[in-house]
Amino acid sequence: MLRASIAAMCALAIGVHAIGQDSCVVFKSAPSTVPVVSKGKTSPILTSADDWPGVHVATASFASDIQRVTGAKPSLSNFTVTSSLSASTPIIVGTLGKSSLIAQVVNATKLDVSSIEGKWESFLAREVKNPLPGVAGAYVIIGADKRGTIFALYDHSEQFGVSPWYWWADVPTTKHAELFVTSSGCSHGSPSVKYRGIFLNDEQPALQSWAFEKFTNGTTDSPLNSPFNHFFYAKLFELMLRMKANYLWPAIWGSAFAIDDKENQPLADFYGIVMGTSHQEPMMRSTPNEFTLFGKGTWDYLHNADNIKEYWLEGTKRAKPFESVYTLGTRGFGDLPLSEDTNIELLEQVISDQTAILESVYGGDVSTIPQIWTLYKEVEGYYDGGMRVPDYVTLLWSDDNWGNIRRFPTASERNRTGGAGVYYHVDYVGDPRDYKWITSSQISKIYEQMSIAVDREATRLWILNVGDLKPYERETEFFITYGWNTTRWASDNLNTFVSAWAQREFDVSPAVAGTVVDIVANLTRFNARRKPELLNATTYSLINYREAEGVLSSWATLQDASTKIYNSLSNDLKPSFFQLVHHPVLASANLANILVSAGINNMRASQARISANDMADQAQKFFERDFDLETQYHELLNGKWNHMMDQTHIGYYYWQQPMTNTMPAINRVQARKQALAGIMRIVPEGTLGAWPGDNSNQCAQGYNCPPPSISLDPFSPFGNRYIDVGAGGPVPFTFKATSNESWVSLSPAQGSISPKSPEQRVFVTVKDWSRLTAGTHTATVTFTATAAKQPPLAVQVVFTATKTTLPGSFRGFVEGSGAVSIEAAHSTRNTTANGVSWRELPGYGRTLSGVTPWPRLGNNDSNFTIGAGPSLEYDFYNFNTINGSGNITVTTFVSPSLNAGERDRPLAFAVQVDAQAPQTSYFFPPAVPGGLPTAWGGLDGFVANGIISVNMIFNGVSPGPHTLKVFAIEPAVVVQRIVINTGGVQPSYLGPPESTVTT
Repeated sequence: MLRASIAAMCALAIGVHAIGQDSCVVFKSAPSTVPVVSKGKTSPILTSADDWPGVHVATASFASDIQRVTGAKPSLSNFTVTSSLSASTPIIVGTLGKSSLIAQVVNATKLDVSSIEGKWESFLAREVKNPLPGVAGAYVIIGADKRGTIFALYDHSEQFGVSPWYWWADVPTTKHAELFVTSSGCSHGSPSVKYRGIFLNDEQPALQSWAFEKFTNGTTDSPLNSPFNHFFYAKLFELMLRMKANYLWPAIWGSAFAIDDKENQPLADFYGIVMGTSHQEPMMRSTPNEFTLFGKGTWDYLHNADNIKEYWLEGTKRAKPFESVYTLGTRGFGDLPLSEDTNIELLEQVISDQTAILESVYGGDVSTIPQIWTLYKEVEGYYDGGMRVPDYVTLLWSDDNWGNIRRFPTASERNRTGGAGVYYHVDYVGDPRDYKWITSSQISKIYEQMSIAVDREATRLWILNVGDLKPYERETEFFITYGWNTTRWASDNLNTFVSAWAQREFDVSPAVAGTVVDIVANLTRFNARRKPELLNATTYSLINYREAEGVLSSWATLQDASTKIYNSLSNDLKPSFFQLVHHPVLASANLANILVSAGINNMRASQARISANDMADQAQKFFERDFDLETQYHELLNGKWNHMMDQTHIGYYYWQQPMTNTMPAINRVQARKQALAGIMRIVPEGTLGAWPGDNSNQCAQGYNCPPPSISLDPFSPFGNRYIDVGAGGPVPFTFKATSNESWVSLSPAQGSISPKSPEQRVFVTVKDWSRLTAGTHTATVTFTATAAKQPPLAVQVVFTATKTTLPGSFRGFVEGSGAVSIEAAHSTRNTTANGVSWRELPGYGRTLSGVTPWPRLGNNDSNFTIGAGPSLEYDFYNFNTINGSGNITVTTFVSPSLNAGERDRPLAFAVQVDAQAPQTSYFFPPAVPGGLPTAWGGLDGFVANGIISVNMIFNGVSPGPHTLKVFAIEPAVVVQRIVINTGGVQPSYLGPPESTVTT
């Protein structure tokens, strides 16, 4: 009967799309349900006047949410003993220990509230009998504290069908005539992470320009001319609470929260938002802006301490009436490091003086006042150098600004009363380049890093740098949702977050939501491979592994899938889908097309192909479309989001954003002039050269080069090779392709080339490998061009086919084109050691997924000796070694995770081939405390590439079957791919496609 009842409830709950919550909302009456709206009648909502103001605000929103869903708005009143109630079952809302109404209900019903009493931000909701005189039953929503009640209300609202993003992303509410809650209701204990917040940062040009237009009349009372007034923050606070965030670092560049609008600080407390200040802004003051306005002297604690202390004292007094988390320590002006003469002794004095200020304002012991010390960049170096703060201060560890957390609490640091937290980024301004245009952070990566924070008990406070907030809506919500309840989410169920999100936001079926999951996963994967701001025209190889073409094809597939869904949606759903999915896909794909088109244009120009001009035109078209897409976003909903896509993103010259978008360089050839070498251009796959004539890419000499060549074997990635036939000028011609060997297949074997149709691709393959003997076979493919009034032109290409054969018993990866390429998740065997094994992180990384040792605190939080840890095994078969030397190179692609733990335990793994001695890599080079190694940065560094390529040479490897093993040594290593070079690996960004595997 219990199973039947549960099944019935699940059936009734169809259409509830709340994320990561136990459902207690249904849309049809059933036994054990309580009406909210039924048959046109609404249940009244009761509160008490003595509850928190923020609870009253949320309760009013709750009533409006019911109206959004059903069209009927319930009455909302403060209950008194003289109140008259209708026959409807009321909804009673209030905070334990604050609401006299809730006290009355608990006393009358003897309701057991021990599960939430005294628990941070907890709540329960359920039906009770006889809660008030003359009231037979009611549905009570009780919070353990102010935000507990607020979160309980918004938890129900989301289940009703009101998205947290109903205003910020224009998500429409799905309508229901009937609305019920289950008698057993919903409940939630204390969140996993106590303070869960966002940081508005780098908010110019987009957010600031938008807010100025939407929340001011063109002027502002802010002494900094900031638009971030209480009207703006009211919208933001509501969004945060609906997401179950509770903590904010406000906008800082050209702004100062407390003085931009004197209502900002009290409004945050009124709503229930805990305010803080960023890592660079001590003691609740917006520095450097406020110090520039009100400070005395210079920002130099060594020589101006008294004035700075007075400045901090005023900020503390100002913040005292409100719920705040104080940032301790100090940095230089403008988020810069302090001067070189800063020392640990001086900084410890700063902390001591700040503590004294807090004591003077709050009176005595300040150990219960929330305080953080952000170990950001060089400040982490001070900690490593021995600097310490009081035990009750939360240590806020930071990522490297690119999503790789620099340090987690070690075992000895996990018992501090202040605990630890994490400052994380999905937006950043700085080296090697800004990234703040479009979403480029994978949820799987956020989970992987933040779940380590959970494992290592860095859960007191999480803060996410969200830049302009849009377009990082989805990733922001995941970060907050994960912090709300970390036990809900695991590496193998992250797709359910996006699926539930898609159903909630766009009211689509589970099947369509599954497609959205794939779109989002690939959108963020493609943008995370290399941030869009770091892409250039040759990031992806134009000649090897058909990489650039494959990238554009993947984007096209994504565009088609997104467009199909967009076109299927009703007009009221299209704006939200456009903002949250479609525009990021279209804009990102378009950028890839701009850059690859420009790259192909430059290559073809160097090859004297008149199709270079077509590619120039194409690049220009895509460049103009970039602005069209921006404009389409800005014109959405009568300009509601005007300026939100103002961010420049094309044409970076150094790390800082360009002042305008600049098209990549393109070249043109004289289309009316004949190329010196003749009418036809022949360009085989895998070369930048072109024949006939001279070209520096044909051979080292650059002239009198031999004919081009291509090669193929049965296990080559694509099963064929291509040769491009192009126009070298204005003269039309026909061509024929022939071979001197009957086993060669050419498709097409002939064609027509003209200025209007200047290119034809001919694929070359072997007709039937089974009819060739083992070994190497060589053929000549001849291209003959015929044109009016022109002598015949012939170009020969040497085609080598090497037939390789496998023993029938072999099972595993097979070398093709001189390489064995393996996705790390596709192991032949996964061996556990001491309860630890490698676990896949689906969707993570640049190509398929990642694998990492799990559990990460297994093996008693110790590392493994080399060769003794859990292992992944890959069986492979090679036909060659590098230059026949018996050597192979194994490249392991690992995520650019930092050491993130004890300095004497850097991240490491080992690789073994057959019975050879394992080779160990400590792949992240050491750096000065608080710094990063040189290899981390630059335009071809660890974070630019999103990967670290670890190369190991193994000798004495004969052709034949082998086993490669990857051994875990330290936890938190993530392996994505493995490439074995047997002599044929070509330069590319992503590496060779995965090899053939026999099963």
